[in-house]
Amino acid sequence: MLNAEKNALLTRVGPGTPMGDLLRRYWMPVAGVTEFDRRATKALRLFGEDLVMYRDLSGNWGLVDRHCAHRRADLSYGFPEREGIRCNYHGWCFDSTGACIEQPYEDVAHADARMKERVHLKAYPVAEKGGLLWAYMGPQPAPELPDWEAFSWPNGFRQIVLSEIPCNWFQCQENSIDPVHFEWMHNNWSLRQKGVLHPYSAPHKEVGFEEFEHGFLYKRVRGNATRQDPLWAVGRVCLWPNGVFLGDHFEWRVPIDDEHTLSVCWSFTRVPREAEPYAQESIPTWYGPIRDDEGSWISSHVMNQDFVAWVGQGVVADRSLEMLSPSDKGITMIRRRFFEELEAVAAGADPKGLLRDPDKNRRIVLPMAHREIFTEGLPLDELRAHPIFGRHLFHYPFQAGQPEAVAQAYRQAMGLDRLQAAGHEAAVAAGAAPSSVSPARTT
Repeated sequence: MLNAEKNALLTRVGPGTPMGDLLRRYWMPVAGVTEFDRRATKALRLFGEDLVMYRDLSGNWGLVDRHCAHRRADLSYGFPEREGIRCNYHGWCFDSTGACIEQPYEDVAHADARMKERVHLKAYPVAEKGGLLWAYMGPQPAPELPDWEAFSWPNGFRQIVLSEIPCNWFQCQENSIDPVHFEWMHNNWSLRQKGVLHPYSAPHKEVGFEEFEHGFLYKRVRGNATRQDPLWAVGRVCLWPNGVFLGDHFEWRVPIDDEHTLSVCWSFTRVPREAEPYAQESIPTWYGPIRDDEGSWISSHVMNQDFVAWVGQGVVADRSLEMLSPSDKGITMIRRRFFEELEAVAAGADPKGLLRDPDKNRRIVLPMAHREIFTEGLPLDELRAHPIFGRHLFHYPFQAGQPEAVAQAYRQAMGLDRLQAAGHEAAVAAGAAPSSVSPARTT
């Protein structure tokens, strides 16, 4: 357990807090590029600061204080210019560095005063990678934005899902190194929701944890599996400082403030070999709902189930009341590392995992079970028969609410419409009812 003082060190992320200062030294994914296909600006709250992101008419990105320096008007209602964003109230214009580059009235009526030279908004760098927009809010010089290998994989359908979770970021991140929860939350609870009372899924017999350059590995042995199983031999990545990587997707838990977290999921599905070569023109971004129409928490999908657990721990989990067990060794490992890194930053050192050498930031490989599925692909029949990825073929498993347009684009990329049409024809020829061929029954 942790006392209140240590819990606050881990959970408070506002300006000037130790954890806020630590996390600001890393690039954070905060939006999807394709969000700006239908909007000019996006209001963001990050680390307790109200900001606005925009793309100007020259295609450059900006992230600045949400409120104009003049009369504090809301710049999320401003509009992009060839360079910068213009306030819709009195026309003051600011570039991506926060400099005021135009004051329409003052520039004419009081040109000699050169007032705009004394006006500056808070501003942060923005970079684009993997269809995501990343913000850096720490001290200069900024580190390299990690070039994870998965961002460059060919022949895959990608999608980005965003959700706002009403709880502190750290209880979300602790989920990233908790293997046993998968057995109960994602297997057994899912069975119970379907009315299945038994048998329970294969139990965990052994869990293990290791630290490496880019985070931690958690490993598991379940049921009749042995240590030769990829989930032990390779393991899963708890990505430092606020992510997880499972091969088919990344998740990041970006602090909005002390009581809210932006969940960012980047998913990759390798198309069947019959569909290669496949090049995705753009990566769709959509917002995943966390409650249903009646206000109840959605619990049908993997990440939605996680959300229920995180929020159920309280807005900010009180770790003085918990009782950790041997399966929580990974939890204690990352807490200890965060406390060590907080001390390192306070002493002026770079924290764990920062990349400074651009030569080492090229398609960084992370440990990954089932690597060949993503890098080499499978024929469609083998993909359908795969015990893990076959179940995901017709159904996006991670979050509820996938828009039909995204689902349709996915089916086209994977060749599933052709597959289902062929199955329909075969069923009719055999005298079966057409409805007997459905996505649920072909997985």
